[in-house]
Amino acid sequence: VTLGPDTNDLSMRFGLHSGSVTAGVLRGDRARFQLFGDTVNTASRMESTGMKGRIQVSESTAEILRQAGKGSWLTKRTDQVNAKGKGVINTYWVALKN
Repeated sequence: VTLGPDTNDLSMRFGLHSGSVTAGVLRGDRARFQLFGDTVNTASRMESTGMKGRIQVSESTAEILRQAGKGSWLTKRTDQVNAKGKGVINTYWVALKN
């Protein structure tokens, strides 16, 4: 896939958290579907405290992966994450292992 000029340094980071959300359609100039709640905020913190090229997940998402037999994908993050509005939280990196 070619993205265009000046995209050679493009990188991504991902953050995942699992939990309940509230959803709704916001009306206005352009109607849009939106998710609300603590789960969305925590997922945002997972992304913002992550590192480029990596997937960071919360303890609740890590537990779901373990229950699905994918615990080998998880590596506990060695440093503590101080997430805004959450305090210090334990997180994990996800990496597929052969």
